[in-house]
Amino acid sequence: MGLPRIAILLLSILLAISGEAHAELPKNYQIILQTDNFPPFNMGPSHKNFARGDEVQGIATDTVREIFKRAGIGYSLTLRSPWDRIYTQTLTDSGHGLFSVARTTQNEGQFKWVGPLARYESVLLAAADKRIDLSTLTQAKELQIGAQKSSGVSQYLESQGLRPTDSLSEEENLRKLLSGRLDLWATADPVWRYHAKEQGAEGLTQVLSFRAEDLYLALHKDTPDEAVERLQGALNEVIGEGYAGCSKTPDLCYLIRDRKVP
Repeated sequence: MGLPRIAILLLSILLAISGEAHAELPKNYQIILQTDNFPPFNMGPSHKNFARGDEVQGIATDTVREIFKRAGIGYSLTLRSPWDRIYTQTLTDSGHGLFSVARTTQNEGQFKWVGPLARYESVLLAAADKRIDLSTLTQAKELQIGAQKSSGVSQYLESQGLRPTDSLSEEENLRKLLSGRLDLWATADPVWRYHAKEQGAEGLTQVLSFRAEDLYLALHKDTPDEAVERLQGALNEVIGEGYAGCSKTPDLCYLIRDRKVP
């Protein structure tokens, strides 16, 4: 009889320790999540630039909702613009998180990270009436290139010695491209296709595909490690299950096909 009692006592202690480790977060702890209109990864109804809660959709949004549910962490969710503002807010305001963010050499140490959520291709686009042939980014250095401010695409171009003209939105970059104020639009594929369809822009030419980027959830540096570990553990489970997170949009499964547990 003595041994079973000891075993039960030890098991109780282990469960208590485990419970305490999992309960390190403050009561009612939650993260203020933000994102922008970046279809098909995250988007509002009719591609509006403001949405809250369940109105926010997209393949990355589906994954983020699932990992917060599995991790048992509360959150609020808002989609708003411009990207540069919510990016800066996540850098400066404790308790904030932002997705879908490209993890770059410039911002690696500025956030705590959970990912990868999905992947996109960085591309250079030209208007239908422009004939531009490129095989490397270096050949584009003398051209006028537009990118979204604080985006992974813009940061990468800068790291390669290019100086993109940053705008606050992809819609603005597209308008500049169509009006001839830009030679090239540096953006994400397939995101640009949604903006082009919305604005009725036809015949855009992909001049160069230059980098594959993983998208992450970026958390303010003060985010408790316990929260980061729970969220990453939940995402690891989702990744291990294959295409979980895109069951509603099977045609977009290729955007999460190559994500792997870090």
